[in-house]
Amino acid sequence: MTTWRVYLSGEIHTDWRDKIMEGAAALKLPVEFSSPVTDHDASDDCGAAILGGEDNKFWYDHKGAKVNAIRTRSLLEKADIVVVRFGDKYKQWNAAFDAGYAAALGKSLIVVHDPSLTHPLKEVDAAALAVAETSEQVVDILKYVILGKLDR
Repeated sequence: MTTWRVYLSGEIHTDWRDKIMEGAAALKLPVEFSSPVTDHDASDDCGAAILGGEDNKFWYDHKGAKVNAIRTRSLLEKADIVVVRFGDKYKQWNAAFDAGYAAALGKSLIVVHDPSLTHPLKEVDAAALAVAETSEQVVDILKYVILGKLDR
């Protein structure tokens, strides 16, 4: 049986990733999950911590973004399915960038967000093959796509 590679991108302030991974594990789906670094401080500080500090915030962030991009690009390119979750607390430009990158690569894209974000995310939603509101819906999509089973 094929192992599906699923990249989980997007907001890092809720347990949505855990819910998807637990749901897939409970169904014994042949899925390998990956994601960006979800430790916010580590993600922000990695470039300067590894390559040397920067006095200018632009260059500090620039170094971190490039180091993070090594992981993000590699894992996105290897993924069979990309799931991008948008939360309602923060503007997640990185999540929108990941969704666009996945779409440009021709990846199967699932977007997850609250209905209140439908208008601001209309272009992202238009590029997705599915737009879900919950982690449980994502698990159901994975079950259907991988096993061809639909609970009615």
